[in-house]
Amino acid sequence: MKPLAISLGDPAGIGPEIIVESWARRIEGLPPFAVVANAQVLRDAAHAKGLDVAVKPIADFSETLSVFSDAIPVLGELRGDYHPGAPDPLGAQMAYDALRIATNIALSDPGVGVVTAPVAKAQLADVGFAFPGQTEFLADACAISPEHAVMMLAGPQLRTIPLTVHCALSEVPSRITKGLIVERATIAANALQRDFGIAQPHIAVCGLNPHAGEDGRMGDEEIREIRPAIEALQTAGINASGPHPADAIYAPHKRGSYDAVLAMYHDQALAPMKALDFDQGVNVTLGLPIVRTSPDHGTAFDIAGKGIANASSMIAAIRMASEMAARRAVTP
Repeated sequence: MKPLAISLGDPAGIGPEIIVESWARRIEGLPPFAVVANAQVLRDAAHAKGLDVAVKPIADFSETLSVFSDAIPVLGELRGDYHPGAPDPLGAQMAYDALRIATNIALSDPGVGVVTAPVAKAQLADVGFAFPGQTEFLADACAISPEHAVMMLAGPQLRTIPLTVHCALSEVPSRITKGLIVERATIAANALQRDFGIAQPHIAVCGLNPHAGEDGRMGDEEIREIRPAIEALQTAGINASGPHPADAIYAPHKRGSYDAVLAMYHDQALAPMKALDFDQGVNVTLGLPIVRTSPDHGTAFDIAGKGIANASSMIAAIRMASEMAARRAVTP
């Protein structure tokens, strides 16, 4: 099994802290990884976290396995310092460079998965990052359309996929189409088979409106777009059901009946996920030729440097990336 490449994220956020804590907890069976970063930033983060952690710069990613048991392997000496809670352009540039380098490692070395620590989109935009988020950057780097890179939030109790992601709520109804639903559900079904080992995944598709529109009384998107998409998926041999009322599909007695929920918009997918699995939630990108996961939280500038950041989501992201890469090695 090949090691993972972790991009630092914004050094002013909690990324450095949760990375060093993850390495400190490697005895829990964590797979090996190298961090694309600045070694001193990780040393400072370990000190802030009160951890006795060794950090060792490496010249090449191939050195990761020989170093990991004794120290955090750090690839590169990107410019920037550790200023927790105080984001600046140099830190944003470091986050951008780390993401680019980690992605290139995976693209050039099949089997290497990427784990991305949190970034701040506004700060990235100020240094020329021309993408809505890291998912869209990865799609572009992999030379695929952003529509083919599907965000899934996965935790111990729930997997959810937002059909529409970074757009205003007022734009959602016009973006919901039969074609987009079929495309994203198909990518999700294939990924659940390939990357998660689910032989016949069941995807529950949400309605947009209260009570899934109630036969057109509360909106007709379910009749015009969502229901025809589900029928097309079923005809194609994909186990899709719905449209389900979004206020009921996440109930405890429902969650064991499906493998993932395809929700119609960002908060319809992420709010229940974070309510149930916030500390262990993972953002995983489906449909890429490389494996990519990320903690399901942001930079948390308000608690950065205080030593209280919870590394559970980062640890879950590292484990999931390794498991996905292992399955791809068996079934390319």
